[in-house]
Amino acid sequence: MTKKIAVLTGAGISTSAGIPDFRGPEGVWTKHPEQMSVYDIERFLTSKEDREYSWRWQKESPVWNAQPGKAHYALAKLEQAGLLTLLATQNFDALHEKAGNTDNVIVNLHGTIGTSHCMKCHAEYETADIMARLDEEPDPHCHRRLPYSGNMPCNGLIKTDVVYFGEQLPDGAMEKSMRKVQQADEFWVIGSTLEVFPAASLVPVAAQAGVPITIMNMGKTQYDYLADRLIHEDIAVALPELVEQAINENK
Repeated sequence: MTKKIAVLTGAGISTSAGIPDFRGPEGVWTKHPEQMSVYDIERFLTSKEDREYSWRWQKESPVWNAQPGKAHYALAKLEQAGLLTLLATQNFDALHEKAGNTDNVIVNLHGTIGTSHCMKCHAEYETADIMARLDEEPDPHCHRRLPYSGNMPCNGLIKTDVVYFGEQLPDGAMEKSMRKVQQADEFWVIGSTLEVFPAASLVPVAAQAGVPITIMNMGKTQYDYLADRLIHEDIAVALPELVEQAINENK
Protein backbone atom coordinates (compact mmCIF):
# COMPACT_ATOMS: atom_id res chain seq x y z
CA MET A 1 0.00 0.00 0.00
CA THR A 2 1.30 3.47 -0.92
CA LYS A 3 2.50 5.49 2.05
CA LYS A 4 0.84 8.88 2.62
CA ILE A 5 3.26 11.65 3.64
CA ALA A 6 2.07 15.10 4.75
CA VAL A 7 4.61 17.93 4.80
CA LEU A 8 4.78 21.40 6.35
CA THR A 9 7.50 23.73 5.03
CA GLY A 10 8.80 26.97 6.52
CA ALA A 11 11.44 29.57 5.71
CA GLY A 12 14.32 27.11 6.15
CA ILE A 13 13.59 25.33 2.87
CA SER A 14 13.79 28.62 0.97
CA THR A 15 16.92 30.01 2.65
CA SER A 16 18.75 27.21 0.83
CA ALA A 17 17.41 28.77 -2.40
CA GLY A 18 18.76 32.21 -1.52
CA ILE A 19 15.77 33.78 0.24
CA PRO A 20 16.66 35.23 3.66
CA ASP A 21 14.16 34.37 6.37
CA PHE A 22 12.08 37.07 8.01
CA ARG A 23 12.26 36.36 11.74
CA GLY A 24 15.64 34.62 12.30
CA PRO A 25 18.74 36.33 13.77
CA GLU A 26 19.74 37.50 10.28
CA GLY A 27 16.12 37.86 9.13
CA VAL A 28 14.82 40.71 6.97
CA TRP A 29 12.39 41.93 9.63
CA THR A 30 14.88 41.40 12.48
CA LYS A 31 17.33 43.77 10.80
CA HIS A 32 14.76 46.09 9.22
CA PRO A 33 11.55 46.02 11.32
CA GLU A 34 10.19 49.00 9.37
CA GLN A 35 9.88 46.74 6.32
CA MET A 36 7.11 44.73 7.99
CA SER A 37 4.83 47.57 6.80
CA VAL A 38 5.18 46.16 3.26
CA TYR A 39 2.62 43.54 4.26
CA ASP A 40 0.33 45.72 6.42
CA ILE A 41 -3.19 45.62 4.96
CA GLU A 42 -4.37 48.86 6.59
CA ARG A 43 -1.48 50.86 5.16
CA PHE A 44 -1.92 49.17 1.79
CA LEU A 45 -5.59 50.15 1.66
CA THR A 46 -5.22 53.72 2.86
CA SER A 47 -1.94 55.05 1.41
CA LYS A 48 -0.97 55.26 -2.28
CA GLU A 49 2.64 55.85 -1.20
CA ASP A 50 2.64 52.69 0.94
CA ARG A 51 1.09 50.66 -1.89
CA GLU A 52 3.74 51.80 -4.35
CA TYR A 53 6.49 51.00 -1.83
CA SER A 54 4.95 47.56 -1.16
CA TRP A 55 4.82 46.65 -4.86
CA ARG A 56 8.32 47.94 -5.57
CA TRP A 57 9.80 46.18 -2.51
CA GLN A 58 8.18 42.89 -3.48
CA LYS A 59 9.42 43.12 -7.06
CA GLU A 60 12.99 43.80 -5.96
CA SER A 61 13.04 41.29 -3.10
CA PRO A 62 14.71 37.85 -3.31
CA VAL A 63 11.24 36.34 -2.77
CA TRP A 64 10.17 37.37 -6.27
CA ASN A 65 13.43 36.59 -8.07
CA ALA A 66 14.41 33.29 -6.41
CA GLN A 67 14.43 29.90 -8.11
CA PRO A 68 13.68 26.55 -6.44
CA GLY A 69 16.51 24.67 -4.74
CA LYS A 70 17.29 20.95 -4.48
CA ALA A 71 14.94 20.60 -1.50
CA HIS A 72 11.99 22.01 -3.48
CA TYR A 73 12.67 19.64 -6.38
CA ALA A 74 12.87 16.73 -3.93
CA LEU A 75 9.29 17.42 -2.77
CA ALA A 76 8.14 17.59 -6.40
CA LYS A 77 9.72 14.14 -6.87
CA LEU A 78 7.89 12.89 -3.77
CA GLU A 79 4.58 14.00 -5.30
CA GLN A 80 5.42 12.41 -8.66
CA ALA A 81 6.08 9.15 -6.80
CA GLY A 82 2.52 9.33 -5.43
CA LEU A 83 3.60 9.61 -1.78
CA LEU A 84 2.91 13.28 -1.04
CA THR A 85 -0.66 13.98 0.04
CA LEU A 86 -0.18 17.45 1.55
CA LEU A 87 2.36 20.22 1.06
CA ALA A 88 1.26 22.91 3.49
CA THR A 89 3.67 25.84 3.33
CA GLN A 90 4.18 28.96 5.42
CA ASN A 91 6.18 30.43 2.53
CA PHE A 92 4.55 32.68 -0.05
CA ASP A 93 7.42 32.58 -2.56
CA ALA A 94 5.64 30.15 -4.97
CA LEU A 95 8.84 28.06 -5.21
CA HIS A 96 6.95 24.80 -4.68
CA GLU A 97 4.85 25.62 -7.74
CA LYS A 98 7.96 26.57 -9.73
CA ALA A 99 9.58 23.25 -8.76
CA GLY A 100 6.63 21.28 -10.12
CA ASN A 101 4.36 20.56 -7.17
CA THR A 102 0.67 20.89 -8.04
CA ASP A 103 -2.50 22.36 -6.58
CA ASN A 104 -3.53 18.80 -5.72
CA VAL A 105 -1.19 18.86 -2.72
CA ILE A 106 -0.15 22.50 -2.11
CA VAL A 107 -1.89 24.55 0.57
CA ASN A 108 -0.45 28.07 0.77
CA LEU A 109 -1.19 28.84 4.42
CA HIS A 110 0.11 32.40 4.12
CA GLY A 111 -0.94 32.93 0.51
CA THR A 112 1.30 33.21 -2.54
CA ILE A 113 3.09 35.92 -4.45
CA GLY A 114 2.55 34.00 -7.70
CA THR A 115 -0.97 35.36 -8.23
CA SER A 116 -2.76 38.61 -7.42
CA HIS A 117 -6.37 39.72 -7.40
CA CYS A 118 -8.59 42.78 -7.61
CA MET A 119 -9.95 43.62 -4.18
CA LYS A 120 -13.17 44.93 -5.73
CA CYS A 121 -14.29 42.52 -8.48
CA HIS A 122 -11.96 39.62 -7.46
CA ALA A 123 -10.47 39.21 -10.96
CA GLU A 124 -7.30 37.13 -10.82
CA TYR A 125 -3.98 38.26 -12.30
CA GLU A 126 -0.61 36.63 -12.81
CA THR A 127 1.72 38.66 -10.60
CA ALA A 128 4.45 38.40 -13.27
CA ASP A 129 2.26 40.42 -15.67
CA ILE A 130 1.79 43.16 -13.07
CA MET A 131 5.48 43.23 -12.17
CA ALA A 132 6.34 43.59 -15.88
CA ARG A 133 4.24 46.77 -16.07
CA LEU A 134 5.18 48.23 -12.68
CA ASP A 135 7.22 51.08 -14.18
CA GLU A 136 4.18 52.28 -16.17
CA GLU A 137 1.71 51.59 -13.35
CA PRO A 138 3.41 51.71 -9.91
CA ASP A 139 0.03 51.55 -8.09
CA PRO A 140 -1.73 48.73 -9.99
CA HIS A 141 -5.49 48.98 -10.44
CA CYS A 142 -7.92 46.62 -12.16
CA HIS A 143 -8.73 47.45 -15.81
CA ARG A 144 -11.34 44.74 -16.22
CA ARG A 145 -14.46 46.07 -17.96
CA LEU A 146 -17.64 45.48 -15.99
CA PRO A 147 -20.72 44.78 -18.16
CA TYR A 148 -23.05 45.62 -15.27
CA SER A 149 -21.42 49.08 -14.97
CA GLY A 150 -21.82 50.14 -18.57
CA ASN A 151 -18.53 48.48 -19.52
CA MET A 152 -16.57 50.92 -17.34
CA PRO A 153 -13.19 49.78 -15.93
CA CYS A 154 -13.46 48.28 -12.43
CA ASN A 155 -10.52 50.38 -11.11
CA GLY A 156 -10.27 48.32 -7.88
CA LEU A 157 -6.96 47.95 -6.05
CA ILE A 158 -4.83 44.94 -7.00
CA LYS A 159 -2.79 43.17 -4.32
CA THR A 160 -0.71 40.01 -4.33
CA ASP A 161 -2.31 36.89 -2.82
CA VAL A 162 0.16 36.99 0.07
CA VAL A 163 -1.70 37.10 3.41
CA TYR A 164 -0.91 40.56 4.79
CA PHE A 165 -0.87 41.43 8.49
CA GLY A 166 -4.49 42.03 9.45
CA GLU A 167 -5.91 39.55 6.91
CA GLN A 168 -7.44 36.12 7.52
CA LEU A 169 -5.74 32.95 6.29
CA PRO A 170 -7.22 31.59 3.03
CA ASP A 171 -10.60 29.93 3.53
CA GLY A 172 -10.34 26.27 4.50
CA ALA A 173 -6.51 26.18 4.37
CA MET A 174 -6.00 25.06 7.97
CA GLU A 175 -9.00 22.73 7.95
CA LYS A 176 -7.72 20.90 4.84
CA SER A 177 -4.19 20.74 6.27
CA MET A 178 -5.37 19.31 9.60
CA ARG A 179 -7.48 16.68 7.86
CA LYS A 180 -4.61 15.57 5.58
CA VAL A 181 -2.15 15.46 8.51
CA GLN A 182 -4.52 13.27 10.54
CA GLN A 183 -4.93 10.87 7.58
CA ALA A 184 -1.18 10.62 6.86
CA ASP A 185 1.23 7.78 7.67
CA GLU A 186 4.03 10.30 8.33
CA PHE A 187 4.23 14.04 8.97
CA TRP A 188 7.39 15.93 8.03
CA VAL A 189 8.17 19.47 9.20
CA ILE A 190 10.85 21.02 6.99
CA GLY A 191 12.58 24.27 7.92
CA SER A 192 9.95 25.74 10.22
CA THR A 193 10.73 27.30 13.59
CA LEU A 194 7.15 26.32 14.58
CA GLU A 195 6.65 29.71 16.21
CA VAL A 196 3.89 31.02 13.93
CA PHE A 197 0.33 29.91 14.56
CA PRO A 198 -1.97 28.42 13.47
CA ALA A 199 0.49 26.59 11.17
CA ALA A 200 2.58 25.32 14.12
CA SER A 201 -0.50 23.64 15.62
CA LEU A 202 -0.30 20.96 12.91
CA VAL A 203 2.41 19.23 14.97
CA PRO A 204 0.26 18.55 18.07
CA VAL A 205 -2.59 17.62 15.69
CA ALA A 206 -0.34 14.93 14.17
CA ALA A 207 0.86 13.77 17.60
CA GLN A 208 -2.70 13.42 18.87
CA ALA A 209 -3.62 11.36 15.81
CA GLY A 210 -0.63 9.05 16.40
CA VAL A 211 1.11 10.09 13.17
CA PRO A 212 4.93 9.75 13.37
CA ILE A 213 6.60 13.18 13.15
CA THR A 214 9.92 14.17 11.56
CA ILE A 215 11.26 17.67 12.26
CA MET A 216 14.08 18.81 10.00
CA ASN A 217 15.37 22.21 11.11
CA MET A 218 18.79 23.68 11.92
CA GLY A 219 17.58 25.13 15.24
CA LYS A 220 15.44 23.70 18.04
CA THR A 221 11.66 24.06 18.05
CA GLN A 222 9.13 24.04 20.87
CA TYR A 223 7.70 20.77 19.54
CA ASP A 224 10.92 18.75 19.27
CA TYR A 225 9.70 16.63 22.18
CA LEU A 226 6.80 15.38 20.02
CA ALA A 227 9.07 14.30 17.15
CA ASP A 228 9.95 10.67 16.45
CA ARG A 229 12.92 11.85 14.37
CA LEU A 230 14.94 15.08 14.58
CA ILE A 231 17.26 16.09 11.75
CA HIS A 232 19.59 19.06 12.30
CA GLU A 233 21.33 19.03 8.94
CA ASP A 234 21.49 21.12 5.77
CA ILE A 235 18.00 20.84 4.27
CA ALA A 236 19.32 21.02 0.69
CA VAL A 237 21.22 17.78 1.36
CA ALA A 238 19.11 16.04 4.01
CA LEU A 239 15.68 16.40 2.38
CA PRO A 240 16.58 14.86 -1.00
CA GLU A 241 18.11 11.94 0.96
CA LEU A 242 14.94 11.55 3.04
CA VAL A 243 12.79 11.60 -0.11
CA GLU A 244 14.95 8.95 -1.80
CA GLN A 245 14.70 6.79 1.29
CA ALA A 246 10.89 7.11 1.37
CA ILE A 247 10.58 6.26 -2.35
CA ASN A 248 12.89 3.23 -2.04
CA GLU A 249 11.00 1.94 1.02
CA ASN A 250 7.75 2.13 -0.93
CA LYS A 251 8.95 0.16 -3.97
